[in-house]
Amino acid sequence: MTLLNSITRAAAAADIGELSAAPNTLIILNPNRIFPNLKPDSESLTSGQPLLRVSGWSISPTDSDIIGCTSKFSKSIRKKLKKHKTLDHAGFLQLLNTFLRNVGEKLSVPLDSEASNLPNSASFAQSSIEKLRCFISQDVAGLLTEACVVLELWELLETLIVFELVGPLYLTNLMEKLVDRNRAKILCLCVKHIADLRPAEILIVLRFFLSPPSDAYNEILEVKKEWEKQAVLAIGKATKKGVPKQAAILAKEASILLMLAHDDFSASESCLHYVFGASNIDGLVLSSVFSSLSGREVLTLIRYLVKWLKKYERFPEAGPCLQANSVLSLSACEDVPSFESIVGALSLVLDEHFSYLVLNTEFYNELKGVQEVVNDLAAEADASSPLDCLVNHLKYQFSKNESQ
Repeated sequence: MTLLNSITRAAAAADIGELSAAPNTLIILNPNRIFPNLKPDSESLTSGQPLLRVSGWSISPTDSDIIGCTSKFSKSIRKKLKKHKTLDHAGFLQLLNTFLRNVGEKLSVPLDSEASNLPNSASFAQSSIEKLRCFISQDVAGLLTEACVVLELWELLETLIVFELVGPLYLTNLMEKLVDRNRAKILCLCVKHIADLRPAEILIVLRFFLSPPSDAYNEILEVKKEWEKQAVLAIGKATKKGVPKQAAILAKEASILLMLAHDDFSASESCLHYVFGASNIDGLVLSSVFSSLSGREVLTLIRYLVKWLKKYERFPEAGPCLQANSVLSLSACEDVPSFESIVGALSLVLDEHFSYLVLNTEFYNELKGVQEVVNDLAAEADASSPLDCLVNHLKYQFSKNESQ
């Protein structure tokens, strides 16, 4: 069958509503193996038509084998998920590891040899998913996500999230289930690693962290401990002897930033860092989320944002340390909210809930604290402005003289 015939048949099936929800091709095909084999038909060359028909469309034997393995695995998992009683840890991991082992063999990708001898090894599944993630389709990833939640295989679910295999199709339902099970750490990973989060999903996470249930304290505390570990690690690198000068300077900057993120913040507030430190959430989405918050949630959020403003006022040298992860393995530096993001979020909250906040007597004291910090920051900005203009003028004159 030619490529044109495949597309035409699929379009006709879609028009009459007979297109299967689960396509036969469950992986992303490699075009580098297909396009070189396409050749124009001789009749198309002589007809003078603007569109040329091509022949030679075929899927490579390797891709075909992987599609077969994926299709078989997908059907087995879907069947077991319909009857949760037939799905257990050992059976699921054995089925998953067999699938990953088959795909690895067909691609000649070396997998963990020691863990592969254990048919229901979770560590083998995690390491194999890291290597074969490009060959795990969105459909299969969705089934794996559902199975991980049902069986509470949280570490395996974290692997799927970190390597961006969890798609938006299953996200809202996943967020709700994670909140029901108080999985604070995984919610933070979702915010950090999943792109194009919708307002409904961010609202679920934000409300959970602003008003966490009492039985979620232990899980939330684990997130706080991770911030503490990163801060202690940064201080150790900054004070260690024999470290290269540039690395030592970077470690010092990172230790200040992580100290700000750790000290004086509650466990639930530490989780909020991921929301306002995320680069994949824009102002329009946050504005929509803030408009759905209750009065109590708004006050809690403002207290959190004001706390950040006071810290940045006290430590003006604190700033982004994006290189700290690649150089010093301090990944938490990427999740610290910047001064700009805090100011932007506070402005959005005040805009969305201005009438409520003006009439709320409890907010009066918070507003006085905000006013003092903002006035100090504005005064500092005014004092720095003439120097900034002078520096820009000198840069312009220097570049002008060089060009002449």
